[in-house]
Amino acid sequence: MKESTQNQTDNKAFTEECHTVLTAVSDALYVIGGKWKLMIIIAMARGNKRFTEIQKQVTGISARVLSSELKDLELNGFIIKKVENGYPVTIEYELLPYSQTLEELVGAMTRWGIQHREKVKAEMGSEKSNKQ
Repeated sequence: MKESTQNQTDNKAFTEECHTVLTAVSDALYVIGGKWKLMIIIAMARGNKRFTEIQKQVTGISARVLSSELKDLELNGFIIKKVENGYPVTIEYELLPYSQTLEELVGAMTRWGIQHREKVKAEMGSEKSNKQ
């Protein structure tokens, strides 16, 4: 009986931990998920501040999607839109300090992406040599 009670306690703690992890990951994916948001932030961190500069760096993104993603990033506190009145009106986007909280995540994703690409290439290479 005592073992059953201990098991239930362990399972409850495991379930609560699992729920906490799933909720945290869900929140992160909601804010930076999708195909474009991190790529936009990375492009901006490399000095691209104008809409057209960002669009050129983030290959394949349409103007409509870029505009929408920039609004989402601004809403979530990663960037700010700066409008300078004059002729012509100048609009630049700037990363806010909060965007730096993603550095560790981007670094980990970069390392994993390089590792995964090398793994896939190696597997494709070994498949080709096995067929010959």
